[in-house]
Amino acid sequence: MSQKKPPAKRTTKQAAKKPAPRPDSGSDQPPLLSGGNPQIPKGYGDAPVQAYIAAMPGWKSDVGRRLDALIVRTVPGVNKAVKGNSPLYGMEDQHWFLGIHVFAKYVKMAFFRGASLNPLPPGKSKQKEVRYLDIHEDDPLDEDQFVDWVKQASALPGEKM
Repeated sequence: MSQKKPPAKRTTKQAAKKPAPRPDSGSDQPPLLSGGNPQIPKGYGDAPVQAYIAAMPGWKSDVGRRLDALIVRTVPGVNKAVKGNSPLYGMEDQHWFLGIHVFAKYVKMAFFRGASLNPLPPGKSKQKEVRYLDIHEDDPLDEDQFVDWVKQASALPGEKM
């Protein structure tokens, strides 16, 4: 007679891959992944980006609205999408020049061809072309500089994702 093996136990590493369930608050807010990043389904257009921004926790939602407004004003007709739980901004043919991601203590903007911007955005990346701008809760945003980077980035060939 053969013996059945007991089911394999989940390791801590395997268990960590699944987002922790949020308590049912009765709201329609999407779950937050580690660091407070909203879990928004992949989608194209303004609606998924606005859903992401609305779900950004605390002060980060105000930052998201401000950044989105600056980008839209700077690049009329900009394409938008949410992919990989991050809003993306781009030009024709889904070539993206900027992405936003929420972390526990800051909002990160990734300029996908940031190494070509002048002056360089301050945050370095392991990827040669990418540069970051991180905004913490009490950080002032130099809107003129941000708008200049957005103008420059939107004129460059983007990242195909």
